[in-house]
Amino acid sequence: MNILLIAVNAKYIHSNPAVYSLQMYSDRVYPGVVSIYETTINTPFHRILSDIWECHPDMIGISTYIWNVDIVRKLLRDLPKVMPDVDIWLGGPEVSHHYEAYFTDYPNVRGIFVGEGESAFTRVVGEYVKEGDADFSKIPNVALRERPKVIGHTLSDMDSLPFIYEEGMGSFDHRIVYYESSRGCPYRCSYCLSSVDKEVRYRSLPFVFRELQYFLDEEIPQVKFIDRTFNSDKVRSKAIWNYIREHDNGKTQFHFEVTAEFLDKEEIDILRQMRPGQVQLEIGIQTTNLDTLLAVNRPASVHKIEKVVEDLRKTGNLILHLDLIAGLPYEGYRSFRNSFNDVYALLPTNIQLGFLKVLKGAPIEKDCEKFGIVYSDTSPYEVLSTRWLRFEEICELKHIAEMVELYYNSQQFTVTLPLLLKAFETPFDLFAALAHFYEEKGFFTITPARSRKYEILLQFAEENTTLYEDDIRDALTLDYYLREVPKGRPDFVKNVPPAGLIDTTTRDPVTGNFLLNESYEQEK
Repeated sequence: MNILLIAVNAKYIHSNPAVYSLQMYSDRVYPGVVSIYETTINTPFHRILSDIWECHPDMIGISTYIWNVDIVRKLLRDLPKVMPDVDIWLGGPEVSHHYEAYFTDYPNVRGIFVGEGESAFTRVVGEYVKEGDADFSKIPNVALRERPKVIGHTLSDMDSLPFIYEEGMGSFDHRIVYYESSRGCPYRCSYCLSSVDKEVRYRSLPFVFRELQYFLDEEIPQVKFIDRTFNSDKVRSKAIWNYIREHDNGKTQFHFEVTAEFLDKEEIDILRQMRPGQVQLEIGIQTTNLDTLLAVNRPASVHKIEKVVEDLRKTGNLILHLDLIAGLPYEGYRSFRNSFNDVYALLPTNIQLGFLKVLKGAPIEKDCEKFGIVYSDTSPYEVLSTRWLRFEEICELKHIAEMVELYYNSQQFTVTLPLLLKAFETPFDLFAALAHFYEEKGFFTITPARSRKYEILLQFAEENTTLYEDDIRDALTLDYYLREVPKGRPDFVKNVPPAGLIDTTTRDPVTGNFLLNESYEQEK
């Protein structure tokens, strides 16, 4: 019996923890039966189809998400043509809701795993390997063609789940390492699928410590916790943060998604003691419009969030990634401008300007008519307009998001941006003007080289501000040499920074830029 699990990732650097967990869980009972085929959405479709065919599977399971569902649908159409006798099973968040349509549209789909899959998948494997006819009718978390109604939902003990890296890191070289220490979320944000989970479950700390030590011993560059709200249990989050602080190997960075308003002074004090760059925190602020927060079932104290983020930034050693979502109820263009400026004032390392995605099964899906939310029928089901935000405004916000990515998140213009801000009423207005400049000059149709971005910013300043050109050139020059070790002198550089001003032997672990030599003035 040969059962093949298929994962189609968005990029090569990504991996799919789900298929590895399914394989290792089932291997405990049925060793060697399940194998994995992992590829990306950028692989030519014919290559994917032929690779699967060459595996000669008896059953196929496909992990389905918004980023790969289009390719999955193509596979569901073509796999039966080249492998007509092979059963196909689906799983993942994209098919856990409205799954009946897949039975209607794709006759070769035998069953769909709804929700958590490890135990259910292992029982399905057992039915395939046993002698006699397979009977899937009594397995919870499974919808069948002949019985679309799921008979029940079961959840695994987190300690029973495998540590998917225990057999080595060979399959994950040069890829993001994801780690799951909990499942579920205590919050009910209406735009998030995690709001559907009714219970938060945790992996016991002895398991977590042992597995974190494995990453530390292997000197993994980055470990990304995929817990939906890492600090939902304060005792637990403090224990884990203390562990990685005390066992730091000087190399591994840990990423956590946290809720800022629930971080207390003790937690911030622990984080303050981390090695610079050791911890990256992702904080979903989403909006500072209180009506919007209430409408999406996310009541929060914006003032408290801002105070906590400010305290985190003042530690000087954390990478802070703050999220915003455009297209939420009650947030128009001007309101989003306010939200952006509020977040920018916190000076995070990175601002993620995202757009509402109406995910299948998320509570907001039922409220679209109420809020006038119009969204694309194709993945990733992104908002097109709302009662408060027109399509053309969303297009403009997308251009602004590109400017934020190029000129703020890149950390390449930490000297120049504060200078440019003096010429605009707010940070949002600066990036909006820059987006308009890019569109007017046709720069959105090209991918500017790194040095070209400096030249474009100089041209923008000359045409859109009254700032002194020499000041802008000096700021851009300093930014350039803080970031680069150039072989030649760029055209926009007027005066090269004096030798000794910039320490090109050491980079800031948070921004990645070289450091100014603090002793330069004294030595001079």
